[in-house]
Amino acid sequence: MSQRPGFPVKLAKTGASGPSGKVPSALPVRSVQTPTALAPRVASSVSGLGLDSGAVRARMVRKLAEQGVKDTRVLDAMGVVERHRFVESALVNQAYEDTSLPIGLGQTISKPNVVARMVELLCQDAPGKLGRILEIGTGCGYQAAVLSHVATEVYSIERLRGLHEKARTNLRPFRLHNVHLIFGDGMLGYPKGAPYAGIISAAGGDAVPDTWLDQLAVGGRLIAPTITPAGHQALVVILKTAQGFERQVLEAVHFVPLKSGVA
Repeated sequence: MSQRPGFPVKLAKTGASGPSGKVPSALPVRSVQTPTALAPRVASSVSGLGLDSGAVRARMVRKLAEQGVKDTRVLDAMGVVERHRFVESALVNQAYEDTSLPIGLGQTISKPNVVARMVELLCQDAPGKLGRILEIGTGCGYQAAVLSHVATEVYSIERLRGLHEKARTNLRPFRLHNVHLIFGDGMLGYPKGAPYAGIISAAGGDAVPDTWLDQLAVGGRLIAPTITPAGHQALVVILKTAQGFERQVLEAVHFVPLKSGVA
């Protein structure tokens, strides 16, 4: 199999405007510790939350491995990103349980197992870090943070302004220089960043939009929930080759519906 496409440099800011005509937000740079550096110590207790985030994250990662997640890049990323910082304070004690949680505006943060599963599928057959990734549906920003550890560049688009702003607030303390948040219609993708080494969607429609397929690089993978002919939503993996598209339908899933427009 040919090597997956990579895009090691960021887009020039000139001309890389989002749907509103503004340059997409790039979160400022900080020094990020590697999972190896984090492993020997346990994070201090979260003030007022009554839980040790480092310990419970480690338990979550062990459970993910037991459930079949094998890619160490994904497990390391799941172990680094603090999921409790992306959920409402009233639900923080459930942050590391394998459950989806409401994040407002009728949307949810996906189960850790679902996030890990989809990111692992995106990374499949890639020898190292992925190149530029497009995420459809930023939500609260959690999956974008996970993707930032396995890809050189993450462009994440959200159609609900309230969630776009929430993700900006949630991600700002992490100072992830390779994450760019865009407010716009995810069904249109983000052509200014194309072609993408991978596209991942947190919402499912009747079919994968042609715009996404057009923006996917040859050798790239697209992971999205899609309605099957039987009327059920299932996880679909599409590999773009020089000859066309290879499509694989996997397990049943339940995601929010894919919608067009902004709100």
